[in-house]
Amino acid sequence: MTFIKNLLIFFSLSITFPIFSNVRVGLDVFFDEGYVKKIHGKNIAIITNHTGVDGLLKTTIEKFKDNEDKYKIIALFSPEHGINGSAYAFESVDDSIDKNKIPIYSLHGKTRRPTDKMLTNIDVLIYDIQCIGSRSYTYITTLFYVMEEASKKKIKVIILDRPNPLGGVIVDGPLLDENLRSFIGYINVPYCHGMTVGELGRYFNEEYKIGCDLDVIPMKGWKREMSFADTKLHWVPPSPHIPEPDTPFFYPSTGILGELQLLSIGVGYTLPFKVIGAPWIDSEKLASMLNMQKLPGVYFMPFSFKPFYGMYKGKDCHGVKIQITDQKKYRPIAVQFLILGILKSLYPKKFAKSFEGLNKTLFSKAVGSTKILEILEKEKYAAWKMIEYQAKEIEDFKKKRKKYLIEDYN
Repeated sequence: MTFIKNLLIFFSLSITFPIFSNVRVGLDVFFDEGYVKKIHGKNIAIITNHTGVDGLLKTTIEKFKDNEDKYKIIALFSPEHGINGSAYAFESVDDSIDKNKIPIYSLHGKTRRPTDKMLTNIDVLIYDIQCIGSRSYTYITTLFYVMEEASKKKIKVIILDRPNPLGGVIVDGPLLDENLRSFIGYINVPYCHGMTVGELGRYFNEEYKIGCDLDVIPMKGWKREMSFADTKLHWVPPSPHIPEPDTPFFYPSTGILGELQLLSIGVGYTLPFKVIGAPWIDSEKLASMLNMQKLPGVYFMPFSFKPFYGMYKGKDCHGVKIQITDQKKYRPIAVQFLILGILKSLYPKKFAKSFEGLNKTLFSKAVGSTKILEILEKEKYAAWKMIEYQAKEIEDFKKKRKKYLIEDYN
């Protein structure tokens, strides 16, 4: 009888919490610890997508529907890739209706900001989306647009916090030139900022003087040194080319390279962002040159692959596979700048030709700085000048961000 009793207790606990993880996301904490009382009697709208799930993979929408006798869900808002995450990057998404007859307003279609009509009769906006820790990933820009519009109408915003898949320690890459603000870079933080979406919301609200009535529901058990794999939470791919929990480490390591239209970055193959290659590259030579630079936390392995679609579809590509040897020392943007610099040194004619058709404005917006493009164009040996660019400013940012970091995560 004692065994059966203990077994029943075990299973009853597992209904509430994932039995293998000590981390509870903001969604779990919101309902388990009584924060839901904040919205009793309110008309609410939820900004979410398929990544909004609790520790047992119950969706944010389902979770709120189960308790709707205490409040009313007026609308849903979806970011880039749509409510179910199936749309491609930059693909426009239309408004729709969910299975419960709730309107789904797309913030990546006719508008990227909630309109006055969309916000009619809403008291509280709740944001719950998994981001990937890079400034250019548009889910955080959607949050900031929502906060700005909510502030104008005195609508409360609640962020249900989630892990930064890179952890909260890695801070790398240039800060954003304010004249380059766009949907793929809206606040002046380094490309890899080392903050959760809740911490970014706090930073944005004060540093940009938004004046939004903002609450952040923090996670329980998450620590800054954790990668997503360390959390033991379930990974739900935030977009079609971020399939695995470690892919966010590679997105900032090769994504900007794609703007050059020079080589495949694995999009169209089974290892998006984890490999680079082209038919004309000598993989052994490239790997050797990259490894000679002794960038900490990374090893470049000679690698060949044949993309199924996209650039160089069906052609044998040769290049390198990026192997992270120490996530604590790994610097994603430094890896990208090193690859750019070495490629320019090895293949100057190919590089020069790619610049002829380059959308320089889009490239600069993606990286967040015009200076990087200037270094890349003018310097014969550009890699380390790009890597070391704004080193002091990044250290200053680390000090500035401290007051916005959630203490329990330290």
